[in-house]
Amino acid sequence: MPDKRENVNINYLSRDFSSIKNQLIEHAKRYYPDTFRDFSDAGFGALMLDAVSYIGDVLSFYLDYQTNESFLSTAIEYNNVIKHGDAVGFKYDNIRSTYGQVTLYIKVPVNSSNTGPDLAYAPKLRAGSTFASTNSSIFTLLTDVDFSNPNNQVVVATTNANTGVPVDYAIRTYGQVVSGELREKTFEIGDFQKFSRVTIEDSNVTEVVSVFDTSGRQYYEVEHLSQNTIYIPVNNNDATTNIQAPTIIKPFIVPRRFVRKKLQGTTELVFGYGSDSQLNSPSLAEARDLVLNLHSKNYVTDRAMDPTILIKGDKFGVGPSNTTLTISYRANTQQNSNAASNAVNRVVNTSVQFASKETLDNNTMASVRESLEVANENPIQGDVSAPTINELRELISGAHAAQNRAVTIEDYKTLVLSMPAKFGGIKRCAIVQDVDSNLRNINIYVINESTLGFLEPTNTILKENIKTWLNTKRLINDSVDILDAKVVNLEIRFSAIGSNNESKSEIFARIETRMRQYFDEKLDIGESFSITDLYSLINGTQGVIDASYVQVYQKTGAGYATTKFNVKSNTTPDGRMIVAPKNVIFEIKYPGRDIKGTLT
Repeated sequence: MPDKRENVNINYLSRDFSSIKNQLIEHAKRYYPDTFRDFSDAGFGALMLDAVSYIGDVLSFYLDYQTNESFLSTAIEYNNVIKHGDAVGFKYDNIRSTYGQVTLYIKVPVNSSNTGPDLAYAPKLRAGSTFASTNSSIFTLLTDVDFSNPNNQVVVATTNANTGVPVDYAIRTYGQVVSGELREKTFEIGDFQKFSRVTIEDSNVTEVVSVFDTSGRQYYEVEHLSQNTIYIPVNNNDATTNIQAPTIIKPFIVPRRFVRKKLQGTTELVFGYGSDSQLNSPSLAEARDLVLNLHSKNYVTDRAMDPTILIKGDKFGVGPSNTTLTISYRANTQQNSNAASNAVNRVVNTSVQFASKETLDNNTMASVRESLEVANENPIQGDVSAPTINELRELISGAHAAQNRAVTIEDYKTLVLSMPAKFGGIKRCAIVQDVDSNLRNINIYVINESTLGFLEPTNTILKENIKTWLNTKRLINDSVDILDAKVVNLEIRFSAIGSNNESKSEIFARIETRMRQYFDEKLDIGESFSITDLYSLINGTQGVIDASYVQVYQKTGAGYATTKFNVKSNTTPDGRMIVAPKNVIFEIKYPGRDIKGTLT
């Protein structure tokens, strides 16, 4: 006799609790009418049906959830979106360095002839010296600063009260700084493992400076583990050629290497596949073995010539084993390391070097060291808030399309926004081809944000970093200009009709909260301001019956941008949109006082 359940009709669309339970009840009534009759809510049968339905609902939920997380367009977990980006070569860095220039002052005594400063007491301030801002962010000097340089500015600091003869001179010079301080951590590594990983549990890592093992062998950071060669600059000491070529670029074989992977809150170092015992002598591969297919060959190869892959018999690098790794890295000391003008005002730790220390007076040298002062005349920028999950998706999609080269306008935008964190970052950019140029001139409008999250112009150093970064990616016939975008601050005034059944203050608070959330994500440069969206936002607020009107004005005065902009003439005839010029970005700077409304 055939099994009565062979022809069971299963509805695979029943995946929620109620549907599953209803299907189970129908199944029991159809196939077990004599043995299962307890369908009351208080019976044991209902308990079993509820338990199975509950498990089915939970399993269905997690199946859907994990399926959604498997695709970039539907993933909602931030780290999963980062991993999707990693799969297509996108480098995620949520913590960025800030770059800027500081002004340095020092006092030196007068020389023996009373004709100027005694430059023997003008020291060299070594790279690595640190300074602090008013919010305790640490900034590190990038290059040596020589106070004895004759091009420095010199003024009389103090004079003899009786004779008026100068006693001390103040020397002013400039230095480049980067945010963050050097930190060091050690990790004990056991037996060899393929693709071993080390995790730095520090949320503010901006750059891995060096990695050494117990034997003093260095591991080098590369873009991908198959890259076994890096290129390093070497000083050119040839007097006849070093004017035009001060450095020589040489290939450097790196069998010991790692890639850096960034997630929210952690930085992971991934090492190679090979062990020390498998490391061949680092001999270079023959060029004929690396080129495309040649007719004269008696075998087939599909490897294109890659100047970063030059070692024969390499296994994605050598991983550490039975050693201690010492990792030096730079980390920001504050969540926001931007600094307003004159905010960097404290000397923390310095390395001062005098040229003829043995012949100088110790007390005078100590006085010179103590006289060192620092200030930043211009803002120090580069740290921007981490991209939202929607912004991150767009960056990943753009990076995949750009393929690490700048051809289209979209490529330029993606490359600017995804510039390595150690070079800093900007908040928004817009790419506009210069129509007045006969050549392919690209105008890149950029804007940054202050320590308080307000939009502000980008400093010169960061602009130069962007230009240098793009020079490695752009087409040879493209020229690039980095320009400041113009900020237009806006004020919103609205009126709405509220429900009589709810508190007026509560309705207004809801509207204000929704407005703040809407403007938390900054508009883009050249993005129009939608008045229609504001109507929809207000009407969609609980307790609001209808939005009577919404009006937008430019906000000017102390604390606001000075850009001249006519809101009325740039509003579309239907009143739905305020059109932004290609180099303008709109901002609601102070939502608490720039959003005003009435309820009736």
